[in-house]
Amino acid sequence: MKVIDMRCRPAYLHDFFGATPGSPEYATARWLNRRVGTRGNDEHFARSLTPEGFLDEVRDAGLSKAVVVGRHTPSQHLPNDLIHVIVQGHDELLGIGSIDPALQGIDGAITEIDRAINRLGLVGIDLEPGFGAPARHPDDALYWPIYEHLDQRGIPLFLMSGPTTPDPAFNNPGHLAKVAQAFPQLSIVCYHGYWPNVQQAIGVAFRYPNIYLVPDMYLFQPGSEAYVQASNGFLADQLLFGSSYPFRPIRQSIDDAQALGFNASALDKLLYGNAARLFGL
Repeated sequence: MKVIDMRCRPAYLHDFFGATPGSPEYATARWLNRRVGTRGNDEHFARSLTPEGFLDEVRDAGLSKAVVVGRHTPSQHLPNDLIHVIVQGHDELLGIGSIDPALQGIDGAITEIDRAINRLGLVGIDLEPGFGAPARHPDDALYWPIYEHLDQRGIPLFLMSGPTTPDPAFNNPGHLAKVAQAFPQLSIVCYHGYWPNVQQAIGVAFRYPNIYLVPDMYLFQPGSEAYVQASNGFLADQLLFGSSYPFRPIRQSIDDAQALGFNASALDKLLYGNAARLFGL
C-alpha cells in the first residue's frame, strides 16, 4: 500500500511542534495529541527531535512521501530555506514553500515563489489569509496577483483553514468559490478541510473540482463522516490524507483512516492516488 502524507513535519522544526522538551509549547503539543485522539504515548513525537529520527519515523510508518509544509504569518515563520534543508536529498520528503504578500509585498512574494520552486526545489506554495494581520479571506484582492502567477506556472496553492483560525469567521469555505471559478486550472489544496464547516467545504468542492480537501487530523473528529460519504461518491478525486504529525502519529492515522468506511477505490485515492496526481508523481 502506497501512502503520501500531505501534512507531516518534524518536532525539531519549531517550538510549536514540540522542539523544546519541558517548554509550554511542548506541553501544548502533548495536549493537542490527546485532543485529536492519539492513543498511547502523547510524547511519541520526541522521536523526531532529530533529522535522523524524523526520517526513521517516516520510513517506519511506511510512507511513500511525507510533505513538509512551511509557514509565513506574523506569528510564525518557517522559512523556505529551512524547509529546503529538511527535504533536500531525501526521496521520501517533499517541501511546500510559503509566502505572505501583506508582509513581503506582491513583487517580493512572487519573487520568493519563483526562488522556492526554481532554486529550492519546493513543490507548492502555502498561503494563510485567516492568520494574517489583518486577517483576510482567500478571495481578498491582495492575493489575486499571487493566484495569477501560480496559475500561469502550474504551481499548486495550499491554503490553511480550520478551527485554530484566530477569528472563526475566517474559516469560511464560501470564500473559495470566486478563486476556484476565476482560476479553474489552479489546484487549490485546503489544509484542515475547513473543519468543522464540513458540509460547506464539501459543497464548494462539489461545484469546483479544482478544490482539494485535506482534513488531516480533523478527519477523525465528530462531523467528519461527511468527508467519507462524499469521498465514496463525487469527492473521490478531491480528498487527500494527512496525519498532521507531530500532533498525531503517522501509522495510527493511516490505520484509523482505513477503518472509517472508505470504499476500496476511494481509500486508494485518499492515501496515494490524488496526491500523486497533484504532484505529477
